[in-house]
Amino acid sequence: MKALPLRKDVPVEQTWNLVDLLAEDADFDPALTQVVADATNFERTYKDSITDAQKVIDVLAAYEALQESIVPIGAYASLNLESDRTNDEAQMRAAKFGAAVAKISSSLSFVRSELLNLPTSTLEEAASLSPLYKNFLDELLKQKPHQLHPEVEKALASLSATFKAPYETYNTTKLVDMNFGEFEANDTSHPLSFVLFENGWEYEADTDSRRAAFEAFSSKLRDYQHTTAKVYNTHVQQEKSMANLRGFDSVIDYLLFDQDVDRELYNRQIDLITKELAPHMRRYAKLLQKAHGLEKMTFADLKIALDPSYDPKVTMDEAEDTIKKSLAIMGDNYNQMIEQAFNERWIDYAPNKGKSTGAFCSSPYGSHPFILMSWNKRMNEVFTLTHELGHAGHFVNAHAHQSYFNSRPSLYFIEAPSTMNEMLLANYLLTNNEDTRFKRWVVSNIVSRTYYHNFVTHLLEAAYQRKVYERIDNGESVNATVLNQLKRSVLEDFWGDAVEITEDAELTWMRQPHYYMGLYPYTYSAGLTISTQVSQRILKEGTTAVDEWLAVLQAGGTKTPVELAKMAGVDITNDEPLRNTIAYIGDLITQLEQLSTEIEV
Repeated sequence: MKALPLRKDVPVEQTWNLVDLLAEDADFDPALTQVVADATNFERTYKDSITDAQKVIDVLAAYEALQESIVPIGAYASLNLESDRTNDEAQMRAAKFGAAVAKISSSLSFVRSELLNLPTSTLEEAASLSPLYKNFLDELLKQKPHQLHPEVEKALASLSATFKAPYETYNTTKLVDMNFGEFEANDTSHPLSFVLFENGWEYEADTDSRRAAFEAFSSKLRDYQHTTAKVYNTHVQQEKSMANLRGFDSVIDYLLFDQDVDRELYNRQIDLITKELAPHMRRYAKLLQKAHGLEKMTFADLKIALDPSYDPKVTMDEAEDTIKKSLAIMGDNYNQMIEQAFNERWIDYAPNKGKSTGAFCSSPYGSHPFILMSWNKRMNEVFTLTHELGHAGHFVNAHAHQSYFNSRPSLYFIEAPSTMNEMLLANYLLTNNEDTRFKRWVVSNIVSRTYYHNFVTHLLEAAYQRKVYERIDNGESVNATVLNQLKRSVLEDFWGDAVEITEDAELTWMRQPHYYMGLYPYTYSAGLTISTQVSQRILKEGTTAVDEWLAVLQAGGTKTPVELAKMAGVDITNDEPLRNTIAYIGDLITQLEQLSTEIEV
């Protein structure tokens, strides 16, 4: 593997085109100055004036328009930084936006306070006069018991940039300060970085190289463990303080509140998967061990391919063709969106130094989505890209049918549309190729990428995260020693004696930015539970199920996760969908065992 190029040296056609947000860097400061001034004028115009239902509607219309005007500026600052965190100008631009947002939030904080100070009947009247704002007002009324004094809300809003400091510090440490250099394996020096490890060395078929890379990577993480733990402790203590201020007994309840999800749904995902999926995944680990002839299976070996000699390489053009064919069932409008994503440079896929790790899709309201990933020319990355295009398709549909306030669903549901696309891709690949070895590759990829990533990696993050928050709720703190112990215990409980949790495995808590995003990790398995069931419906029912799914995407944030799932024909108020999904994963692993036996014969 080669060292990563600088951002300026990657082909422009492999980067995203941000001109749909702002034409050029020079437009950023004037645009930001304007929205700060607009917020000040808004406060001057409307503060202390919200007295009746019609005024509620007038204020919300202006408030929504102002919020929409901020979106492209923030997205421009954020996406420039995500593509290269070593860029000084991008760093300062993002910091300037954060400071401005704090000032804007402080100016606008009166809106919620004054609305909640009105009689409930006035808000209900406003909702009946303008149904467009009913969802916003319903959510607002739900928050009434947790609303603080207007001056306190104003002060908290002014500190919004400060509250994000732990996350920004974590990313800067990870992507700018950590220099992994090179490592030695098989008498050869190899370059190493976060991106090179997570996109390449972690999947390396050669055991000596893979384990040496893991050891070198972990050694650098360990150098920063105490600082990273201190930053993370600051973040979770901050969340606990907010939970206390708003009258929640638990930080977990505080973080679940905005998701419209109760503890039962949250705990079920973690407890049931930990108990019932673990035996299936231990079988998978033993299958990997046998296929690679490993004397022992270690944590560093869990991401390797079942058949390392069969690793299809694909170009981006070939990936585009496969994705289009696999998602054709979604209909003309959806596939037009896919066409635009490739033709209009929505996708930033060139690996470069300073680029954020992993992959994500940003979907600013009023514009099109933007996808970030680091393309490794492997077929398994087609699943990653399909996943992110699922997010894009979700918000293209939601934004086209919903207003700004109504467009975003609960975090609990957010990963359902993305994992749905992965299932459709897998179904397409299995249906259109009869080669036994290729079928085994597809099934193994579903297990190792779609389900391992979403049902195992993120689930174990969620189990670890819950342990952290339980400590915080008990008035305790965390440091590197505690976090290492918690992570190790979760890994050992899940993998049992099938996998040796080698030294440094516990440091994986340092690799995931999701811990700074509330209770996000468990939602991957929640979304995949829904999408697994719906994808089976689509296989059986075709366009009827597709049309119902598109209606779910178009509903945006106007319904709860339970209601959205019900629209798609899935009842998540009981454990049947989750148990069915776990059983499906078990069946996939059984297929892998059978296909492996056929190939060996």
